[in-house]
Amino acid sequence: MIKLFHGDCRKFLFNEIGADSIDLTITSPPYDEMRSYNNSSTWGWAEFCGVASGLWRVTKPGGVIVWVVGDATVNGSETGTSFEQVLAFKKMGFNLHDTMIYQTHKVPGNYNRYQPCFEYMFVFSKGKPNTFNPILVPCIHAGKSTGNSHTYFITDKHHGKDAVHKTHKFRENIWIITSGLDKKGHSSKYDYHPARFPESLAKDHIISWSNPGDTVLDVFSGSGTTGKMALINKRNFIGCEIDETYFKMSYERIKNSMGLLYQDKIITNIDKKRRKRKNN
Repeated sequence: MIKLFHGDCRKFLFNEIGADSIDLTITSPPYDEMRSYNNSSTWGWAEFCGVASGLWRVTKPGGVIVWVVGDATVNGSETGTSFEQVLAFKKMGFNLHDTMIYQTHKVPGNYNRYQPCFEYMFVFSKGKPNTFNPILVPCIHAGKSTGNSHTYFITDKHHGKDAVHKTHKFRENIWIITSGLDKKGHSSKYDYHPARFPESLAKDHIISWSNPGDTVLDVFSGSGTTGKMALINKRNFIGCEIDETYFKMSYERIKNSMGLLYQDKIITNIDKKRRKRKNN
């Protein structure tokens, strides 16, 4: 199932998406209006509260929200808006399950501080998360004697003097992800969105917090990265995008990721409007 909505996501969160129906949301809000997004919308505290309350409504008990966000710098200081949003989510009833870092390269600037290189990935849950499929990475001391190190590295098969380090461990919560752009700054026509997710960021969160057949939501779907990766990883997807240019971009990107037999399975609210006009 692929549903794409063109318009203000607050409307669709309350009118088009069922309550307690979303397993996982991966999204990124407009960041203190640091970008104009073709002047398609305004973003402030009232808009945030509307989106957050809508997400509470549609998220299943045990569902997860990955909220990727950063702060603007105003008059030389960071706004701290991201932290205000965290506290608002918590007051609403969400748990702050994990505070993660997305580290990447950013355009160099002249600051009276060190060069920015990360954004927050706040992981909220509605109660205890239903799903966690941890991504494993190799242990650098795999197979070596643990000596006096902590026992959480020890395998189940070895104890005492024979204890050895495990072969793999959970990935750390700082994810270093390059943008993947070519020398001209763009790797495809879909990269012309000003704040595109890296595909690996969306994919790794999708496989971590959901299972095949679950429903993934992106309320600021932009160029459709989350939708594409949800589809590739056999999840259902619902996307909302207010800007017409980016909505068309996400539609084409997701459609091109589907087999020819399945391209007519995309449902959009624009299609509904066209059918209604045709029937009238």
